Amino acid sequence: MKLTVVGCSGSFPGPDSPASCYLFEAEGFRLVIDLGNGALGALQHHIGLYDVDAICLSHLHADHCLDLCSYHVVRTYSPHGPLPRVPVYAPAGARDRLSAAYGMPHEPGLETAFEFVRLTPGTRRIGPFEVTAAPMNHPVETYGFRVSHGGRSVAYSADTGESAELVKLAAGADVLLCEASFLDGPDQPEGLHLSGRQAAEHAARADVDTLVLTHLVPWYDPRRILQDAQRGGFDGRIELARSGAVYPLA
Repeated sequence: MKLTVVGCSGSFPGPDSPASCYLFEAEGFRLVIDLGNGALGALQHHIGLYDVDAICLSHLHADHCLDLCSYHVVRTYSPHGPLPRVPVYAPAGARDRLSAAYGMPHEPGLETAFEFVRLTPGTRRIGPFEVTAAPMNHPVETYGFRVSHGGRSVAYSADTGESAELVKLAAGADVLLCEASFLDGPDQPEGLHLSGRQAAEHAARADVDTLVLTHLVPWYDPRRILQDAQRGGFDGRIELARSGAVYPLA
């Protein structure tokens, strides 16, 4: 299994990264988790434009799903003709929400390019991967994911405030991709996002090997996020996500 961080910017694209997008590859199968604004362009540095086999969307905020509209154009109007539909595992209402964002009622709808499958908590096979979805602590229906293959696992928090479900989802994972959107402080809103310190506390409770801090909002200095995480009591490896970073999990 190979993980590539395509986009790790939180809330909107930054100067060095598009919004959330992660590529998982194994046995020739390519699974994309989240496809936030700007991600489709960067994804083409890593795989071919037509090579996505399945997509999971953690939730329906634009920075996690909006480039599905662009990918609909790719798969519907390719010079090779319409391409086979790609399964999209997403929260309820994804088709209608994204069709409204696409905003072209007289053109083919997104269901011509995608087969929308309702996400629910639990584990399913997607290609060669075992994918577990668990509800996170965010204002809209949001799922974190655990992707496993060949005895290795990566957990992804999506967007969440403090969450016991995230600790269970990530337990013993090789890598935890954990959002760290906030600077640590006393006025942090509940049930929205994590600070670097809180991300590290979740990683420590889950006993993961490596913590990768992601969903880094461009108006904050990522070095401060990392410093906050280093005070979170996690003894494993901690690093900042970076667009283009590759994690081979052999």
